[in-house]
Amino acid sequence: MSDAWRWEYDPDAEHVVGGLPPHVVAEVERLARELAVLGRDATEVGAGHQLRNLTFLDVGLLYFLPVPSQQLIAVVRVTWAG
Repeated sequence: MSDAWRWEYDPDAEHVVGGLPPHVVAEVERLARELAVLGRDATEVGAGHQLRNLTFLDVGLLYFLPVPSQQLIAVVRVTWAG
């Protein structure tokens, strides 16, 4: 079994980042990849208890759920005030 984590949008990209500017989507995906590299340590990134949130590009908020049992970072919501 691999120790590598993956990330995905939950429920899907259209629901989570649909309509956002391309540079925002690119930043969300970059951050998701970095969180996946952190693996279990991603449970300590940002604020929140199980559902974590992380500020990005000064006006965005990325909500994600680390799921250690599935080695998964689930990106569930992105807000953008830009």
